[in-house]
Amino acid sequence: MRLILAITGASGIELGKRFIKYLPKEIELHLIVSKNAKIVGKKEKANIRLYSNKDIGAAVASGSFRADAMAIIPTSMNTLGKVANGIADNLVTRAALVMIKEQRKLLLAPRELPFSPILLENMLKLSQIGVIIAPPVLGYYSGVKKLKDAEKFIIGKWYDSLGIEHNLYRRWKGE
Repeated sequence: MRLILAITGASGIELGKRFIKYLPKEIELHLIVSKNAKIVGKKEKANIRLYSNKDIGAAVASGSFRADAMAIIPTSMNTLGKVANGIADNLVTRAALVMIKEQRKLLLAPRELPFSPILLENMLKLSQIGVIIAPPVLGYYSGVKKLKDAEKFIIGKWYDSLGIEHNLYRRWKGE
């Protein structure tokens, strides 16, 4: 699987880092990091390619690149608003709009609380065209007791949405 991951904003970047940490090794990861989220000092994953958000002409911004999916974790409100309104002024937003155009999986993980009416309207607009809106929300039924387990649950739910196999949380068996 070829996956594009973008990390935008400053808060919530730990989830983006953990998303990378738990990825299966066979995933080909293409990483875009916004100026406010410069978090990748050392590459923890061997199969990773890092892009500057200013590199608007990078391969990941082309429909012919054939990425299977893209996730923006976390998704800043600025990025979400730009994607919802078709503004492609950096590599993250351009790649996201290509995913929409090509009808490929795009997952956005907005991290602000509470959600304003403007943000909710933008999320609704995107979800109606097939974008996966998946804020980092804990499922209390999962029985997590530690922050690390809560993070694994959230990341596991994102992996589920993107079609990535994992064993990060215990699945419900109807018992």
